Amino acid sequence: MSQTKYLKQILKKYGMEDSKPVCTPMVTGCSLSENDESAAVHQPTYRSMIGSLLYLTGTRPDIMHAVGIVGRFQENPKETHLQAVKRFFKYLQGTQNYGLWYPRDTDLTLHAYTDADWAGSVDDRKSTSGGAFFMGSRLVSWFSKKHISIALSTAEPASCCTQLLWMMQTLQDFQITCTPPISILCGNTSAINISKNPVMHSKTKHIPIKYHFLREQVLEQKVKLEYVPSKEQVADILTKPLPRETFEYLRQKLGVVDASSCC
Repeated sequence: MSQTKYLKQILKKYGMEDSKPVCTPMVTGCSLSENDESAAVHQPTYRSMIGSLLYLTGTRPDIMHAVGIVGRFQENPKETHLQAVKRFFKYLQGTQNYGLWYPRDTDLTLHAYTDADWAGSVDDRKSTSGGAFFMGSRLVSWFSKKHISIALSTAEPASCCTQLLWMMQTLQDFQITCTPPISILCGNTSAINISKNPVMHSKTKHIPIKYHFLREQVLEQKVKLEYVPSKEQVADILTKPLPRETFEYLRQKLGVVDASSCC
């Protein structure tokens, strides 16, 4: 699945069809702020560019986090924000034929990756959570979402769990059986310990109900939390800017590949 024709149209629309390609959507350590002191830019043009990119995320989850970041500044965009958006187009210029690859010869085993960039926003210290949901090697759903409140903990698999339960029920409606427990792969050992260790219960009453909900699903063996090292954490690409080597490796694991090489 790709949107190559549409991508070429928006590159031409914004005068980026001859731009020099770059390897990643954002540079590592990029910290955009609403308090940026650079010059203001034309708001309608900026918002139009963001809207065009958001439509593209339907087949390009590799840019979803980056687009979500710059989308926060649509009310008062600055030159720094616009330059970040133009970098996205430069990245897309070099990956025009990329899209989601859905191979035939794979099973229907449901599993998910989840991660959070703790306190990643420089303006309000709110975190961004990311989740990638797979059936076999096929990516079927994903999200990258900034929290509505400041997180005091990084134990974030709860929202991923609710999505998985909904997917399990939907698949059952189509007579596709998912054998529980479904794996949730995360790199947060605290979340894994909370979900498995009954002794932790008395020490975690201050944690919101959603984490106790997660533990309940683990006890009922509907889901299970498994540790995954950072280098294999696919959801990282949905929560933070990454160096080129890591980004390209996780992009491939996500299922975003050059469509011309799959024909």
